[in-house]
Amino acid sequence: MRYKIGDVARILGISTDLIRYYEERGIVSPEKDPNNNYRYYDTWDINYLIDCLWYKQFGFGIDEIAGMASAITVDELTRCLDAKQAEIAADLRRQELLLERIRQYRESLMRIRSFVGKCDVRQTAEFVCYLNRHNAQYDNRQELQRLSRQWLKYMPFTKRYFEVSLVDVLDNGDDYSWGFSLGMKYVREFGLAIEPPIRFMPSRLCIHSAFKSSGKGAFSPRRIGFMKDWAEENSLTIAGNAFGNLACSALDEGKTTGFFEVWLPVEPKVHSLR
Repeated sequence: MRYKIGDVARILGISTDLIRYYEERGIVSPEKDPNNNYRYYDTWDINYLIDCLWYKQFGFGIDEIAGMASAITVDELTRCLDAKQAEIAADLRRQELLLERIRQYRESLMRIRSFVGKCDVRQTAEFVCYLNRHNAQYDNRQELQRLSRQWLKYMPFTKRYFEVSLVDVLDNGDDYSWGFSLGMKYVREFGLAIEPPIRFMPSRLCIHSAFKSSGKGAFSPRRIGFMKDWAEENSLTIAGNAFGNLACSALDEGKTTGFFEVWLPVEPKVHSLR
């Protein structure tokens, strides 16, 4: 029995354009009536189209399907399936990581919001980072531009990282730098090479806190001055650059506000014996 293209489209629930595409790729070869140029498909053609729909459900693209459904050996088909299996496994792993990251991010937002202006002492986790902006000026070296493009692909596992030099912390300076950071779990997951300008940041004893700033250009190292006071009150010596990350930008009391988590390396003060 012969079927018009509209009949085939209704039988299989696909568009006539898709049927014509597979015809162009040589998967189906309908008879054409020389009088009216109508296409007529037989059950053999429909079987090939069903093969195409079969492979589509595995996630293969139209161009891939065109090759798989027309002329392919069992060995070649097996290799296609192996590649698709690896692709799906990688996608599943990323979705698993994304689900975990969403949970972590949500928890961190609740924690940071309630911790603004408060301090405690914690050991930081290990991570890697790089800097590509000093104050409002981006470093346009090609090396950093390439690195930035690479790291943008790691989002949202990266964090927007800032750093304030020890000198600026102690002298209430206004200079700071920005870049990105990435936890060691994700460094291993993505097979990231740790080489300059990427820096490895070991675990350190730090004062841990959070602060917020509202409005464009309101970020300032001076906003962590309260942490210096807390260090003095608790007999701690500031021992390195302050660093942290932007947790989020959100409305707070009607203003666009950045919420920041911050760490300040410290050591217990050594009191001389007399």
